[in-house]
Amino acid sequence: MKHVVVLTGAGISAESGLGTFRDEGGLWDKHKIEDVATKEAFQKNPLLVLDFYNIRRKQLLNSSPNNAHFALNKLTEKYKLSIITQNIDDLHERSGSENVVHLHGKLRESRSTISNKIYSIEGSELNVGDYCENGGQLRPNVVWFGELVPNMDIAIQKVKQASVFVIIGTSLNVFPAATLIDYAINAKRVIIIDPNSSYYDGVEIIYEKATQAVPKLVDELLALV
Repeated sequence: MKHVVVLTGAGISAESGLGTFRDEGGLWDKHKIEDVATKEAFQKNPLLVLDFYNIRRKQLLNSSPNNAHFALNKLTEKYKLSIITQNIDDLHERSGSENVVHLHGKLRESRSTISNKIYSIEGSELNVGDYCENGGQLRPNVVWFGELVPNMDIAIQKVKQASVFVIIGTSLNVFPAATLIDYAINAKRVIIIDPNSSYYDGVEIIYEKATQAVPKLVDELLALV
């Protein structure tokens, strides 16, 4: 069975109403990275950082997967499917996707600052004074700038196994995730779906939004098998 590996970025979630970071009007236009998305920021002002992610979590809980999320799951009818995401939302899982590799963590999880034990967040808020059983403050279980990406090796191995590698809604400007395209060494096709994509030699580029292009691509791939 051929293996389709998909890498998704903020563009696929934006069509479900979730704010992006790097586009004009995105989250980084309203917040400095160093103020809300670093370990140092959390140590300096945990209330600001937690509020930033609480707002995003509330937004997520009021959002739903879109037809691009659902369409990808149809590939399991004829392909082995692996989804790698740069997104910290759970829209893939809520659309029915299984075994999603999250490169940058999960918004609906917290992590102990003393043991790294992971906990689910019930509801939308994580606050100063929310501790693990050992007395450690809980932080969002997300990868902040300057931190290691723990699932990167898993993602690299999956991309190496890809027969088809599809990249959706990402600028490929965030490292190390941007390097994954270099590991598609066995892929017969590498396809980028993004209306603002840069040119890559030997890569098929579809300059459309995910909700427009993904269902059509899925139908094409299913018809080929």
